[in-house]
Amino acid sequence: MIKKILIGLVAVIAILLIVAATRPADFRVERSATLSASPAGLFEHVNNHHKFDDWNPFMKLDPNVKNTYSGPESGVGAVCSWDGNSDIGAGSCTIIESKPNELVRCRMDWKRPMEATSTVDFTFKPQGDKTEVTWAMYGKNNFMCKVISMFIDSDEMCGPQFEKGLASLGEVAAASSRVT
Repeated sequence: MIKKILIGLVAVIAILLIVAATRPADFRVERSATLSASPAGLFEHVNNHHKFDDWNPFMKLDPNVKNTYSGPESGVGAVCSWDGNSDIGAGSCTIIESKPNELVRCRMDWKRPMEATSTVDFTFKPQGDKTEVTWAMYGKNNFMCKVISMFIDSDEMCGPQFEKGLASLGEVAAASSRVT
């Protein structure tokens, strides 16, 4: 009886691993919002990690997160590393490309809960007196990420946070434009 249960368990695990191996390696999560702010006003809140933290929804998941900054204040080479609770884990975000009022591209390196690397783009497109901002994260899943993706959908996990973040970015940019 135990032998049959073990054989059945091994068969189920083998099937899960085979299914995971056939899952697509590429992933992409993307959300867009049209915000009442100029591309320049929005760009400055994304291109500087210190300002990014003011509206980043993931940082709000852990009020005790420890952030460290290195490199320049903003733009290419600026790095924010974080170490937080199980909701946000630990990792770093490095700005690798910065085109004023058009694009901020970052390399995301996660250390915890698992090691992974992806690319994050913020694009800014004028729409009259507003700006369409797109927040996209994409990359390749390693085998362990493929296994996890069978149970946790990255779009369902990150998409709503991107939506919250874009709304918050719009609020922060609007408030700072009233102050200046």
